[in-house]
This record gives sequence, structure tokens and C-alpha cells, in this order.
Amino acid sequence: MRAKSGAAVRQVQVEVRGVVFYNAGPLSFIAGLCSLESEATLWRVGRALKNCCSRRGAGFVLKCSVDKANRTALRAFRGLGFEPGLQVLARVARRLGVPSLTDVHEPAQAAVAARYVDILQIPSFLCRQTEMLLACGRTGKPVNLKKGQFLSPWDMAHAVRKIESTGNRSILITERGTTFGYGNLVVDMRSLAVLRALGYPVVFDATHSVQLPGGLGRATGGERRYVLPLAAAAVGVAGVFFEAHPDPDRAFCDGPNSLALRDVPRFVRQVLRIDSLVKKERL
Repeated sequence: MRAKSGAAVRQVQVEVRGVVFYNAGPLSFIAGLCSLESEATLWRVGRALKNCCSRRGAGFVLKCSVDKANRTALRAFRGLGFEPGLQVLARVARRLGVPSLTDVHEPAQAAVAARYVDILQIPSFLCRQTEMLLACGRTGKPVNLKKGQFLSPWDMAHAVRKIESTGNRSILITERGTTFGYGNLVVDMRSLAVLRALGYPVVFDATHSVQLPGGLGRATGGERRYVLPLAAAAVGVAGVFFEAHPDPDRAFCDGPNSLALRDVPRFVRQVLRIDSLVKKERL
């Protein structure tokens, strides 16, 4: 089932507590910590990101993985526990007055997470797992479906249909790079056009796309200097996903590909300017 990027397809608009994701509309952001290190760190990052997006009039969803179940090494930091982590994420998002997102790794986690967060995320490694997709779809919550590093963009149509079968049409599709040999990812920008042709809002994951999987031996490496160039090239979609940290070199997870918090305002400003120009040219 190969999607044709040039086909005219009715585009779905997904709204989450006032934040709109629409391929032809203004860009919104999904951003936050990679893993839940502490409530204080999540609050610091979330507050800075909200202020940055608010100053630019951009929608913002706070993300944080409350259980990093797919770490490279057995003893790598995973979080504070699944439901305790959900409680922290929900509390911080409520204080900030923003929607929240986290990922789930087992079908049974979907209903639990849906009680705390606004968007459920399917990790890229699990994007073909039927029971996961159905469980998330059945909650009625918006689902952010990450494209697997091992899949072509047109194969995502099958994963989308699985969620649709539950009656849920609040679907986001996220591009996060494709495996290129061992320990490397590349981004085929044609993928964004193919994914848009599926009719749902497309999100570009700017920081996971510069990962070097397993590049540090016991952990994933990354090249954060390429985050802005890739994000600037990927504009014209509904949203940009990124992770940030006050001190990425000391982050518990994905520090090499996370933005430093001090660099976020420039990143957001430049991406929004380019995205606005691209979408005006389409009118």
C-alpha cells in the first residue's frame, strides 16, 4: 500500500486542549525532557519551553518519557516508576496549564496513561505492534504514532489503519529518521510528503533524527549540531518534536542529541520564521 504524495487527501486537524496540529496551519511544538529525572528538572524545562513558545504564539505540548523501557543497557536509568512518573508529569503540566504527552510500551499501560496525559505516544520500535495500537486507539486519546526506523513512510498506512479501526481519528504521525547501516540514522525529507498524503498531521522529530543508535557503546550517541538544519528543512508540517535539557552533557538519557535549554529560543524562532514563509508561499 504505497501512498502517493501528490494525491489530494482531506487533511485532518487534531486539537488537544487548545493546541492545534494541522499540516497547513501554524507550527506547534511537542517538547520536553527525554526521561523523567526529577520533578524539579521537568518543571524548569517545561516552564522555559512554555514561555518560549508563548512569546511566539506557538502551541506547546509538554513531553516526557516516564518509563524509558527501551534503553540500550540493562542498568540504564529508566525513570521514577510508571504511575509515579505519570503523576509527576500530570502535576507539572497542570501547573503550567499545557497538554502533556508520554509514551507507552505495553498495551496494559495505555488505559493507565490515558488517565494522566492528553496524548499517548507509540514508540518507533513498536509502531507495528497491533495490540499496542489498538489499546491506545481505544482510549479515545490522541495518539502520536512514531514511524519506525526500519519502515518506509508508505508502510505507515497500515499502522494508521489499525488505530482508525478503533474509531479514533485523532492521530499524529512522527518522522524520526531511518536506519542507515549500523549506528546511524538519515532523514529522507520525501517521507514528510508521503506521510502528509495519509491525511493526518505530520510531526518532525528534530532531536531523535540526529541520534547515533548505540553510538556510545552502552548508550545512544547523537549530533545535536544538526538539529536546527534538519528542522529548518522539514518545515511545512504540523509540528516539531524536540527534547531539551539544562545541561545535555549531564542528562540521564539522550543528552548527545538534546538541545541545550539556552539554545531553544533561537531554535524556535528560526523554525517558526521559515515555516511561516513556506506556508504563505503555498497559499
